[in-house]
Amino acid sequence: MVRPIPLHTLTGVPDAEVTTHPFTTDDGLGLSMLRFRGSRKSTGDDIVLVIHGLTTSSDMFIMPEHRNLVRFLLDNGFGDVWTLDYRMSNRHPYNRAMHRFTMDDIALNDFPAAIAELRRSVGNRRVHVIAHCLGSVSFLMSLFGGALDAVGGVSSVIANSTGLTPRVPAWSRLKLNVAPGVMEYLLGFPYLDPRWHAEPRFTRGWLFSKVVDLFHPECDNPACHLLSLMWGTGWPALYSHDKLHEVTHARGGDLYGATGFHYYRHVLAMVDAGRAVKFAKGAAYDSLPDDYLAGAAEVTTPVLLTTGETNRVFADSNIVCYERLEAVAPGRHELEVFPGYGHQDVFMGKNVDIDVFPRMLDFLKRQAA
Repeated sequence: MVRPIPLHTLTGVPDAEVTTHPFTTDDGLGLSMLRFRGSRKSTGDDIVLVIHGLTTSSDMFIMPEHRNLVRFLLDNGFGDVWTLDYRMSNRHPYNRAMHRFTMDDIALNDFPAAIAELRRSVGNRRVHVIAHCLGSVSFLMSLFGGALDAVGGVSSVIANSTGLTPRVPAWSRLKLNVAPGVMEYLLGFPYLDPRWHAEPRFTRGWLFSKVVDLFHPECDNPACHLLSLMWGTGWPALYSHDKLHEVTHARGGDLYGATGFHYYRHVLAMVDAGRAVKFAKGAAYDSLPDDYLAGAAEVTTPVLLTTGETNRVFADSNIVCYERLEAVAPGRHELEVFPGYGHQDVFMGKNVDIDVFPRMLDFLKRQAA
C-alpha cells in the first residue's frame, strides 16, 4: 500500500525550525515533544503547547494537506509552538499492549514532566495549552487536580470535545461497558488497530476488520470503519466525511493508531459518575483528588471549552462542563460550539483555518495580552 503522505512527515510546517525534546516521566516512560519556531517575527514571548487525544499524535496538528494548527499559530503571532507526544500517542509503543494505564497516570506523570521539560528551554514565559479529546480530559485533570502546581502551571487552556464531564451517546456507553472485557478476555485482543485491514490476509486482525466492514456501508475505507467502532456512535462517528480533505480520509490508518482498552474503563467510570474521577488505586495517587471538579472554584486559569455541534463521540460534554464551571466561577471560562463540526474534524477538517482556528486564536491573544 502506497501512502498518500509519508508517515510522521514534517512537511506541513515547511518554514519552521523543528527540534525534538525527549524526556522521562516519574513512572519510567520515555516521551517526547516537537518544538516549532517560525521564521516570522512573533508578536510576543508566549508559548503554545498542543496536546492530541487517544490514538493520535503530533501529526494531527501538522498535516500538510490543509493549513494546520501549528502553521496557523506560527503565521499569526505565536512563534514558538510545541506539540506533545505523551503515552497515548501512536508515535510511542505504549498503546500496543494490554496495559493498565489510566488518565490518572497521565495527569500525575506525563503533563508535569512535559511542562518541566518545556520550561527548561523557555524559562518562565507564559504557556498556553490547546488540548483535544482524552488529552483534554487528562490535562484538565492535571490542572484542576494540582499536579501542575510544582512546575509553574499554565496561563490558559483550550479544551476541545470533552473536559471534566465526559458524556457519550447510549450506543457508546454500551460499548464502553461490554467491549473491554469481550475484546481482552473473550477474543484475546490486547488492543484495537485501525490498520488491521492492511495486515496479511486471514490473520485475526484482518478478519476482524472484514467483519466490521459489513456494518459500515458509508464509505470504502476500512480504517474509517474501525475508527467508528473504536469511538463514538455514527456512520462515520469521529467526523463528517464532507469536512475532511479526501487525503485525510484516505490516511486515517496513519493518523490514528492502536489503543488498549483500559482507558475506556476509566472513561466509563467518569460517564457513570457524571464528572472526572480518580480511577487508579494505590498510595502513588494519593496526591490526586477523588473528584477533579471538587476544587474548580479555586482554579484561576481560564479555559475555553470548544466542541463541534454534531459531536457523536462526546456529545454535549463540554457544554455541560462549561455550565458546571460557570456555576462555581462565573465569567472565568468560555464556551464555543462550531456549527457543522463533530469531534475530530475540529482540528483535522479541510477548512478549519477559516471555521475554527480564528476563534481559538482570539482567545489566545486575549490571554496573552
